[in-house]
Amino acid sequence: MEAIQYSSLVKTQSYINGGWHSSNQRFPIFNPANQRCLLEVEDCGLLGVEQAIEAAKAAQKSWAAKSANERGSLLRAWYQLILQHQDDLARILTQEQGKPFAEAKGEIGYGAAFLDWFAEEGKRCYGDVIPAPAGDKRIIVVKQPVGVVAAVTPWNFPNAMIARKAAAALAAGCCFVVRPAQLTPISALALAQLADDAGIPPGVFNVVVGEDAKGMGKVLTESPDVAKFTFTGSTAVGKQLIAQCASTVKKVSMELGGNAPFVVFDDADIDAAVQGAIASKYRNAGQTCVCANRFLVQKGVYQQFSEKFAEALSKLKVGDGMQANIDIGPMISEQAKDTVHQLVTQSIDAGAKVLCGGQANEAGQQFYQPTIMTDVSNDMPIAKNEIFGPVAPLIMFEDEQQGIELANDTEYGLAAYFYTRDIGRVWRVGEALEYGMVGINEGIISNAAAPFGGIKQSGNGREGSHYGLDDYTEIKYLCMGGVNS
Repeated sequence: MEAIQYSSLVKTQSYINGGWHSSNQRFPIFNPANQRCLLEVEDCGLLGVEQAIEAAKAAQKSWAAKSANERGSLLRAWYQLILQHQDDLARILTQEQGKPFAEAKGEIGYGAAFLDWFAEEGKRCYGDVIPAPAGDKRIIVVKQPVGVVAAVTPWNFPNAMIARKAAAALAAGCCFVVRPAQLTPISALALAQLADDAGIPPGVFNVVVGEDAKGMGKVLTESPDVAKFTFTGSTAVGKQLIAQCASTVKKVSMELGGNAPFVVFDDADIDAAVQGAIASKYRNAGQTCVCANRFLVQKGVYQQFSEKFAEALSKLKVGDGMQANIDIGPMISEQAKDTVHQLVTQSIDAGAKVLCGGQANEAGQQFYQPTIMTDVSNDMPIAKNEIFGPVAPLIMFEDEQQGIELANDTEYGLAAYFYTRDIGRVWRVGEALEYGMVGINEGIISNAAAPFGGIKQSGNGREGSHYGLDDYTEIKYLCMGGVNS
């Protein structure tokens, strides 16, 4: 890999029980910007997954027995090492995933922020004393670690999605096994190296890499030694994993697909709305679960917004993320690019028009032009499906109520955005939108202090914030009798 200063970050083996697991089976990792093989990673197989679970189980009691201060100190050391090596981690991320270097560096900082947050928040995992029904009784509620946590994470945020989950799990006193996406395991293994450098004890944090996604997922979901399973990915896969978890009735949290509306009302600051639209839609080439998927624009400003949006889009530079001043990198695969283009062409056949873009980009095999489509209706393929690409479909609406109805007309409920300068509308629309997160006059909403998660078929549970520990703890009620004896 290019320009890595701390060469120990580039690992090719799974990290299990504080050591690097060797295997004879290998698979290649390609740079999506140029399709070149970066290196080959060793596949730990299903046996490696089982060994990682055993290691986590063996370490669980001693890790849970550490004080919140002790766990917090180790998390803080890990956080500081990530910031120290932020540039190297970003170079690894850009080369295996494709997003521009500046954006990759932002992801590293974003992921590290969860380690910093939960290093402190773990000290505030409070219980309760509840007024008792009788004088000789006392009612105590305590929170305890749920136990071993297994995670499956996606390719679009190969660093931050692991850090966000692991930070809360470890802070709560849980040991952790993660299977990163097979397209982007190098970032996960680099995190493991820094966890090791930080002094995280063996078995507490484990990374298993391999090509058999279904088989590895089956072991993680069905193991009786895994108490909690957490997944970020598509709704279809999430449903399968939830079903597999049912056999052991383990605790589950899911961050699944989205179809985020971006609503622009007549009274909005149009320039601000355009800036927010660019930030929300085209980050990571549109390959994020919370990026705007449908742009609902009120009739009075539809023309103005579309013109300014197209003008802003024309200034974005597409190319290899390791080059300077690049705004949009490649799609993760050629298949992903073809899927996006198919949604565009199907919607054109249904009556939509291309305002700009709409084709593969000359920058390379896996690049797609940043695109805006007009005359779109909410029942077209480009609006009904999660695009996961740099395409913005514009849908016109008449009034506030219709805007809300169109926004909510989806099975998903992860994120939504709207722009208005009417304080009454802020409250009405904010409360009416059926989404777990709502950005109001803001296109980027994720941060460690806020609860991240969705409703409906976008999943359950929350990551980040003081609510983020709840999914990694069990509530225990202690009833104490005979107090007056």
